[in-house]
Formats: sequence, C-alpha cells, structure tokens
Amino acid sequence: MPLNVEHIEADLAVIGFGKGGKTLAAALGRQGRRVVMIEQSALMYGGTCINIGCVPTKSMVYRAEHLTPGGVYEDAYRSAVAATADLTADLRAVNFAMLDNLDTVTVLTGHARFTDPHTLQVETVGGATVTVVAQSIVIGTGSRPVLPDIPGLSTTPQVMTSTELLSLPELPGLLTVLGGGYVGLEFAAMFARYGSEVTVLEHGPRILGREDADVAACLHDILSSRGVEIVTAAEVTSVTEARQAAWVTFQADRMQHAVEADAVLVALGREPVTDDLGLAEAGVETTGARAIVVDEYLRTSQPHIFAVGDVNGGPQFTYISLDDYRVVLSQLAGDGSRSTASRTAVPYVLFTSPPLARVGLTEAAAVAAGMDILVATLPVAAMATVPRARIVDETAGLMKVVVDAGTDKILGAALLSYDSHEVINTVALAMRHGITATELRDTIYTHPSMTEAFNQLLGALAAPSS
Repeated sequence: MPLNVEHIEADLAVIGFGKGGKTLAAALGRQGRRVVMIEQSALMYGGTCINIGCVPTKSMVYRAEHLTPGGVYEDAYRSAVAATADLTADLRAVNFAMLDNLDTVTVLTGHARFTDPHTLQVETVGGATVTVVAQSIVIGTGSRPVLPDIPGLSTTPQVMTSTELLSLPELPGLLTVLGGGYVGLEFAAMFARYGSEVTVLEHGPRILGREDADVAACLHDILSSRGVEIVTAAEVTSVTEARQAAWVTFQADRMQHAVEADAVLVALGREPVTDDLGLAEAGVETTGARAIVVDEYLRTSQPHIFAVGDVNGGPQFTYISLDDYRVVLSQLAGDGSRSTASRTAVPYVLFTSPPLARVGLTEAAAVAAGMDILVATLPVAAMATVPRARIVDETAGLMKVVVDAGTDKILGAALLSYDSHEVINTVALAMRHGITATELRDTIYTHPSMTEAFNQLLGALAAPSS
C-alpha cells in the first residue's frame, strides 16, 4: 500500500496478528474480500504464539531436554537463545508474507483505536495516520502477564515477564519464579535443566491447584528431584535490588524469608489487552476482568464486531484462537452454524519434562459432582506394556484416567509422561465421539508407542478409594 494512503474502505479489519485473526484475514483475502490487518509491532507478525509464546518456549524446552540433568550449560543456553531467535524471525517473515502477498490484504503496522463502531484510526510506526472503515471488525489483541501490586515488583530491573526471560542473553545463575502454575513450572523446569538454581514461590497450598493432588504431587517430586526448590503457601511481600541482584521477600510458615535472584519471573496469570482501543466509542462491552463480552458466535455487543483469542476471556490457547477463526468464518462466509457451544474435551499441556497433558474432569471434580466413577492411576515406571518410555529413558510420571462407571465413557485424563502432549489428543477424540474406555483399552496400537499404554491403564480401572 502506498505510504500516502490515508483512508481505506474494507470488508474486514483485523486488530492483532494472532492465530485466529491472521487465519481469518488470509481466508477472506483469498476469497477476494478487501481486508486490513493491523499489528502494533513488526516484531509480533504472526502473533504471540510464534514470537513470545508457544514456539520459542518449546524450542528452548526441546534443546534443554538434550542436556544431562545436573550440569550448568551456559554455552548451550546461549546457542538455544540464538537458535530460537532465528526460528521466530523466520516464522515471523513467513506469516507476514502470507498476508502481504495477497493483493486484497493490506498490512498496517501501528496502533488501532475505534472512533466509532465501523471506523478505526491507525497511528502507524512511520508516523502516518490511516483511517480504516470496515463492514466487519475482528479484535484479536491477546493478553499480557499480570503484575500484582507488590512493592518493588514493577521497578526492580531483575523482574521480568516470560517475554523478557525468553530472550535473556545469559543464563541466570539464580532464578526465582513467582507462581506455581503452568507458565511458572514450564520455565522452572527448563531453566533448571540449563543449570540455573531455581526457586518457585507458590501462594497456594500446593502447585497446580486445579489438578488432582496425586498428579500435582508427582510433578512436584519430579521437579524437586531435578533441583527445583518449591515453596508453597508463600506470600511475596516485596522485591528489592541490592548488589546487582534482586531479593524476593516472602512469608511462609509464619516466618519471613528472602531469596536472592539474578532474574525474577512473574508468572501469576494473564489479562486481556483491551485498554486504549476505544471500545467505549465503538459500543463494545467488557467484563470486570477487562475481557470483551462475546456470545457463542464470538459477536460482541456490536453484531459486526467479533473478538477472538485471549482477549475474549476464553481459554488462552493458540488452538482455541484457531477454532475462534472457524466460528467467525462461519458467520462471515459460511452458514453461521458453528459456535463455541459445540466445543468439548479441549486438552491442554504443561511442557515440563515429561509434559503433563490434561483433558476433561479431574477425579476430584467428578467426586464433587457426585458422579459414580472408576479411576485408574499407574506410575509410568510400573507399566510393563510401555517400553517406549524405557527406550527414551523417560520413565518418570504417571497416567490417570477417570471413567463414568455406568456408561463406560471417559470423563477425563491426566497424563504426566513422555509424549503425553500427543497421546492426550487420542483421549480427547475418544471423548468427543463417545468411544468407550473398553474400546480404547482393546484397540490395537503401534508398538513401541506411548499410546499402547491404554491397553494396561484402562485395564486397571477400579472404584476410587474413599
């Protein structure tokens, strides 16, 4: 687009280059629709996942997994950071070209703000102001880490979010992680493997408070055995800088403690990015948690404006954003039948080593709901029918499945095991299509594979102990 263009009429405007928005922009652009993609930073072409989320973290995890536990690998860490930066740069270029090469799509780099329900004013990084008037608008501005109001947290130089920590050029000797949830534990495990001394401070009574206690305890033991110190029931009271290091002060066991850190990772949740978008001018409603209010078709309080991905307050996964694209595409170029109401058995994964993959109900949730269930829980090391785990020398973890005693339908599973991020998709597919535990137990699987664990695991179903 020529730099002197000041006004664009479009069929669709998308704010944010994330998975849902970019896929929709490409799909409608190929159909000949006039599309404008607006991204605030050239470093974010392609969205959070490929630049500061899923791809770089898994790249760093993958390289860490090839290191022998117990060593300090500063050179390997530097190489991993450099390789990861090259990977994300390549993907960023591919994603930009995916849209920029379409004659019907204009990519604007700058900040977008509504001036009315159909009009966006874009202040580009080049200093130009472009007005975009669109029949339909999709908001996909994502989420950002939450920084609680803890003294010193926002002013101490060693404090950082996952974004800054991912690109830290030198391996921190001492890393303190605030938060024992999915992001915090993934980074804790990864940096411990590179050789950092890692301390995790979790406010709750245990890590992974939403998971079953036995699953959380198993992962706790694995991390502890690999050098990660985990402190639960810890209330962080302040962060200060001294001698080019940070000191994190916290209360635990009715006593005050302090831990020194070269880097402090804040992993205490994420919030939707909805400020300074002019949503009031557009008549778009938000929740008290700043998420954009949407219906099951992802329409906002303005029917022609949609919100996809993290910004709508739903599950914060790239694959959910991709499904959001399918829902909106159905509205704009389909029969309008697809909706979020049809989503079931959505899995998620914590990429520790081994990864923890989850889908459906936990045992605790099923018991609390008064359901009549059968449960099977087996340590991977005790599963004779899973030689794959021994072949790759990763026998840590456990596998757990919860089944409805009356219907034999699978209610949920927790797989803390090698390759669980792949195996969990089989469980989720079975749940969506009503495949019973017996059918999954008696199916023929390739050998040696982790999937054949179902032959033994589902043969161990029994009523839970009271």
